[in-house]
Order: sequence, then C-alpha cells, then structure tokens
Amino acid sequence: QLQLVESGGGLVQPGGSLRLSCAPSKFNLSYYAVGWFRQAPGKEREGVSCLSVGDGGTSYTDSVKGRFTISRDNAKNTVHLEMNSLEPEDTAVYYCAAAWIRFCVLGDGREYTYWGQGTQVTVSS
Repeated sequence: QLQLVESGGGLVQPGGSLRLSCAPSKFNLSYYAVGWFRQAPGKEREGVSCLSVGDGGTSYTDSVKGRFTISRDNAKNTVHLEMNSLEPEDTAVYYCAAAWIRFCVLGDGREYTYWGQGTQVTVSS
C-alpha cells in the first residue's frame, strides 16, 4: 500500500520554527504534486502549501506567505515544509498528500490520492 509518512512536528513557542518532512513508502515523490494541509480542532481542513512537479512552482495560503517554505529534496525523495515565525493560530495537525498531477492545487485536498497520518504542531508559550 502506498503511503506517506510525516515527521518533525512538536511544541514550539510563538516566533519559533519547525521543519516538517514528508517521505513516501514505495513511490518516487518527484513525479507527484505534493501538498501540505492542516486541520485544527473544530475547523475544516485547510490547504497550507503545495509544490508542483519539476519547475511548476509553489503555492501558499495567504496566512503563511513569507513565513513558510515548501521544497523538495529529490536525492532523499522527501518534501519539506519549513515553518518560521510560528503563531498560535498555526496550531493544528499537519498532513502531507500527493497527487498524480503536474500543477498542484490548494483547497480541501480532494485532488490528492495519497495521505500521511498527520503530525501535531502546537504553538504555545
């Protein structure tokens, strides 16, 4: 079964940083668009950032622009989400997802086929 595994979540103070990683179990992630989504308690799932195949570009939701950076490490078959200047509003379970499409899409995630189990990010003093 194809799946993704996230890592890197944790507890951080406001203004701090975390780096999330997403690695697939049995496929080459470089051929897939990859998205990071999050869901806070009582809220709907939200697209945070996504990365298209090759040089197709990136996309970010407005609330994280300038603070989060998504990137690929093809040598390690991994996608990272670097999160800086974290705010309490960033607290959520973060999921990575992969889609067999060239240009990534942010939204509710319906385009994405493969999902990870999620990693908790808590921003609190």
